[in-house]
Order: sequence, then C-alpha cells, then structure tokens
Amino acid sequence: MRSDQVFALIDCNSFYASCERVFRPDLAKTPIVVLSNNDGCVIARSYDAKPFVKMGEPYFQAKEKLRKHGVVVFSSNYALYGDMSERVMSLIEAMVPAAEVYSIDECFADLTGISGNLTEFGRRIRSRVLQCTGIPVGVGIAPTKTLAKLANHTAKRLLGQTGGVVDICDPFKRDWVLRNTEAKEVWGIGRKMTAHLEALGIHTAMDLAKADARTLRDKFSVVVEKTARELAGTPCLELEEAEPPKQEICCSRMFGRRLSELAPIKQAVATYVGRAAEKLRAQSSVCKRMRVSIRTGMFNPDELHHAQGALVELPYPTNDTLLLTRLATEAVGRIYRPGYRYSKAEVLLVDLRQPGEFSEDLFAARQSVSSDRLMHVLDEINGRWGRGTMRTGSAPLAPEWAMRRDMMSQSYTTRIDQLWTVR
Repeated sequence: MRSDQVFALIDCNSFYASCERVFRPDLAKTPIVVLSNNDGCVIARSYDAKPFVKMGEPYFQAKEKLRKHGVVVFSSNYALYGDMSERVMSLIEAMVPAAEVYSIDECFADLTGISGNLTEFGRRIRSRVLQCTGIPVGVGIAPTKTLAKLANHTAKRLLGQTGGVVDICDPFKRDWVLRNTEAKEVWGIGRKMTAHLEALGIHTAMDLAKADARTLRDKFSVVVEKTARELAGTPCLELEEAEPPKQEICCSRMFGRRLSELAPIKQAVATYVGRAAEKLRAQSSVCKRMRVSIRTGMFNPDELHHAQGALVELPYPTNDTLLLTRLATEAVGRIYRPGYRYSKAEVLLVDLRQPGEFSEDLFAARQSVSSDRLMHVLDEINGRWGRGTMRTGSAPLAPEWAMRRDMMSQSYTTRIDQLWTVR
C-alpha cells in the first residue's frame, strides 16, 4: 500500500431518523426515534432526541417519557432506509475514484490523487448528497481508514466548528485529534478492550498511536496492532471495492405475536427461506447445508421455554427456493412441539460456495437447468415489481404473524401507491 494514500469516510448523520425527516419536513426541528423489530427498543435517535432516551432502551419503558418531551416515534422502515442508502452511495461513487460501501450509512472513499483542497472537496460531497437526497453527512479525511473514521467522528462532535468536514492529513491537526479523543472512540476498540488498554495506561487515541505495536499484537491481537499502526499514520487496511461473498446467510425475525400452531410457523419459515435464497443468488452462490431453528420467548418466567434447531443436508449444492422451502418446512415439523408459544424462527444457510467449487463425482445429483431458469425469472420479476410479487404458495403476502410495526412511515420511494404527495 502506498504511503501517500488518502481516505475519506462519509457517514450519514442519524441515518434512520434523517430518512424519516426527508419526507416529513414538518419534523425538521422535532426530536425523532426509530424502533427495532416489533417496536421493541430504540435503535436510532436524531441528535436532539439523545438527551431524552438511551440507545437500546425498551419502548414500553420509554413511551411516556418520549410523549412528555414531544419525541416523534417511528417503526423501522427498512425498505425506505435501504433505498435511500443506495441513492446516497450512488452519488458518492460518482464523485470519487473508488469507494467501499461499509454499511447502510457509511462509505469509505479513495481520494488519492485528487488535486486541490480536500476539505473543500469534502464539502462538495456533503452539499451534493444533501441537495439530492436530503440526508446530512459527515466527512472525515486522513491517510488511513482508521484515522478517517476518527476524523469523521470529530467532524460530527464539533459540527458547529467544522461544518461537517475534517481533514487530518496535516500532522499538526492529526495530533490534535488524537490527543483530544478517548481510546474508546477509536474504530474497533470495544468496551472490554478499553478496560485492558486503560490498565496499560492507554487512555487516548494518541496513547494508542504511540504504544509499541508488537507488544499490542503479542498481548491482544493483530487487529489491535493494525489499529495502532493506522493511528500512527501507517496504512494497513485496503479499500475493498468489491464485497466478498458471505460465508453464511441468515434470515431471522421475531413474530408479531406468539405462535402455537405449526401451520403459521411453517409459513414464517417459508418466508425467511425465500429471503435467504434471494440473498444467496444475489452473490451467485449455492449452499450444501441449512439450519432451521425455532424458539419461544426465553425471558418470561410464566411461559414454557423451548428452543430447538435442525441441520438439513441438502441433496446437492443449490439456491433453489422451492427445494430449500420444502426441506426447511419438513424440518420445522420435526422440531415443533405442541403446547409452546413460539416467538422466533431462523433460517441459516451454511457451507456456501460458488457453483463448481464443490467436489462431486461424475454421477452426483445437481441442480437442473430448469431450476436455474425458474430462479432467474423469479428474481427478475421481484426485482422489477417489488419483493414478494412472486413467491412460493407457502409464504403468504400479509400474514397475521408478521412483524409488528404500528408506527411505520410510508414507503415513499419503493411503492407507487405510497408516493410522496405535496399539496
């Protein structure tokens, strides 16, 4: 890796809440929180909502407090957030030489070779994204990815002074940020690691940058060593423009209500298999094994508890939704027990490979060409007309066990019947 490389981290501010505000300009100055699946707990807060509620706080406990302070509550609208994320990332990718989408609201960019003032370039990115999507972003610029993450954190922390963009390629600015940032704020340093580092007298990002990298590797791991080297200005992490195929694909959901009958549980599993198989085909993979599991709520002392899973060996490497659904629902029938109130099901696809990577003998069964064609048509139709347009008969469109989202906003950008209207 070249020592003259320059990275930027572009991170959306309070992304879920910002997406809701784009289509509700009347809430521009109103605190907002977004809830997890089944309206369970707070998973996102606008900046002005942070004084009133903690991240992860159960909604039923915070409900009255939120109402008292005028905080507007939304159920999670993943279709809206995913579409808005694609729009933001497309804009960024069009402005930089190379980009790595790190998460739904974060993107690393390679700014190496861009001439002129990089702070001004960062402001152009910020302005362009805000103008075209309504989503505010912060931009951190630095010689390494870890420092870029730290610069982004500083841009948000000192928004009034930085305008949302911080460039710490200059060693003097870099040292100021390192001295004024606690070690726990460094990318990849969790709570437990923070305690270990503090025991060694490492309290700030500067302390970590100056620590002996070999000692950190011997005492902790190569990850901590790389973090320290990156803070010191030595690039150790490349930009990953193409996301590597996942080694496992999981689809799990809490039911909107407890289920005691086998039929709706099978429907739920069939729905989750369809989603997992769609992800499998999207990365051009096939799988040889699948694990299906169901469980009751595990924390209510007044309920009977039961959790069980089954590992399914597939007859051949496949990404066929029909085959996977049939075998998964059969497995559910084997592990289901009457008399329990189930709260969650999970489908996990494992042993994933690219077609042709499995060692097979000449006469081994394999997925038919007709199945490949059918799955291709299935994905094309759903890609054009929306997920769930074509699905297996065992996966209902609007099931009674579906995730509870009583305060969900409209899908303004992904459903034609819910387009934003301006009066």
